[in-house]
Amino acid sequence: MLRVALAQINPIVGDLEGNLALMIDAYDRAEAAGCDVVAFPELATTGYPPEDLVLKPGFVADNLSVLRKLAAHTGRCAAIVGFVDVDRDLYNAAAVCARGEVLDTYRKRLLPNYSVFDEARYFTPGTDRNGAGSDPLELYVIGGVKVGISICEDIWSPFGPLAVQSAGGAELNINLNGSPFEVGKAELRERMLATRATDAHSAVVYVNQVGGQDELVFDGGSLVFDAEGNLLARAPQFVESLMVVDIPIPPVYRKRLLDPRGRRIDVELPLVHVSDAPVRAEAVGDDPPLQPIAEPLDPDRELYDALVLGTRDYCRKNGFTDVVIGLSGGIDSTLVACIAADALGPDHVHGVSMPSRYSSDHSESDAQLLAENLGISFRTISIEPAFQAFLDMLAEPFEGREPGLTYENIQSRCRGQTLMALSNEFGWMVLTTGNKSELAVGYFTIYGDSVGGYAVIKDLLKLRVYDLCRYVNETAGRDVIPPDVITKPPSAELRPDQRDDQSLPAYEVLDPILELYVEQDRTAAEIVELGHDEELVRRITRLVDISEYKRRQTPPGVRVSPKAFGKDRRLPITSGYRG
Repeated sequence: MLRVALAQINPIVGDLEGNLALMIDAYDRAEAAGCDVVAFPELATTGYPPEDLVLKPGFVADNLSVLRKLAAHTGRCAAIVGFVDVDRDLYNAAAVCARGEVLDTYRKRLLPNYSVFDEARYFTPGTDRNGAGSDPLELYVIGGVKVGISICEDIWSPFGPLAVQSAGGAELNINLNGSPFEVGKAELRERMLATRATDAHSAVVYVNQVGGQDELVFDGGSLVFDAEGNLLARAPQFVESLMVVDIPIPPVYRKRLLDPRGRRIDVELPLVHVSDAPVRAEAVGDDPPLQPIAEPLDPDRELYDALVLGTRDYCRKNGFTDVVIGLSGGIDSTLVACIAADALGPDHVHGVSMPSRYSSDHSESDAQLLAENLGISFRTISIEPAFQAFLDMLAEPFEGREPGLTYENIQSRCRGQTLMALSNEFGWMVLTTGNKSELAVGYFTIYGDSVGGYAVIKDLLKLRVYDLCRYVNETAGRDVIPPDVITKPPSAELRPDQRDDQSLPAYEVLDPILELYVEQDRTAAEIVELGHDEELVRRITRLVDISEYKRRQTPPGVRVSPKAFGKDRRLPITSGYRG
């Protein structure tokens, strides 16, 4: 039996001393609990992902200093710590620390270079000390158990280091992660890890970081599986946790000898001795911990919590205590206000209604009722004087021309200027309220409603916005969101009797096309072959393409889908391809 602590911490990229304090606190609690080893996330010293910070030699040197300080703090309980290692090149690495020193280092083998990952830009796969060939794998004897170490992507491949380590004698594999959230990923992880544990006949410890980092949000959800692939423990998602688990380590040689796939290697891997006897023999109060298995979250709760955490950490880690939101009485600004209130507390959220001559009475009343229900501050600032001033100023050059889109955009920009004035004066961050459906087809005003510091729902298609608004009311057991907000036709209210469906197809038609084109990278022709109207598909995909320059100028926001606008989707602004 090996007692393992999984330190699911929330580091801040670049806050090296702050991250050290988090790790020392977790280490002390793990040691007090009689643990044999505590595992920290991938690149825990720097926070993940550090991106181009690692190109600064001083930053890398400071990260090594933090590692040495943590190692000096260790006793019999081993610590497995993610850090940036340097030799001829840089490496995404894990240090094995115990008895006041760094005993050994493992370097990540498989470097992801897809989706939001860009590790090949910075790191070199583990090589030997002469820079040639594969760095020989080793096992670490911790509490008398042979332990293999891997980092994130290493465990996703069925032919990766875990397979070699298990064939070479490993009884447990500790995998350090910075694995960002996306819808459906938690279930995929669990299936993959159960398969790896079963195939390797080895217990698996999977520790993941938690917290928001720019566009990314890390959900934690750390996991432990036994050698049969059974789930032993699951940490909660979206909160920090030190999960202590007793892992049974039965002999597995019989199953490995009878495995029809045979051994990957014929010799045992070399051993590095960390601790031959369990730490618990010397610990005080050795009551075994309950094996915690947190309940998985339902899809709406999981998605909502991801948006809350991403928003909270972006504000908190960048020094903002308060936010301001343009409350139109519409579905999008309503959801953003709910998320912000849960992320920062109602006292730190400021709603502003900015009516014009085209605003309906119910829009302002719905916005005010929402603010009262949430307990956030609310004020009304009419943009009519500013709008009229623009009309007067432009009367001569626009003489003889019919009012059109330009007049709609002027209103949106008046609102953006108003919010930014409040932001500048009071230090409140502006949260934009555009959703993914609108951003995809360019149904927003650049330098208007796109102005702000963070775009909370930029990766949420319109239909999911409605789902989460209903979720808010169902969870509260009352109508926090006024029912009229959910049932009325969506409108920008920039001209008389305007509705979204006058410019766009119904979202029930639009969103499936956008999901295929944006998130699945289908061409227009392929989408038509799936049964969608050709004229509509050509129109929608063309709108997506020509709006790329506008999206490049929008603020970052929480990534929750397999492909978000931002790090994920890197298409040229200038392109003649129509598919």
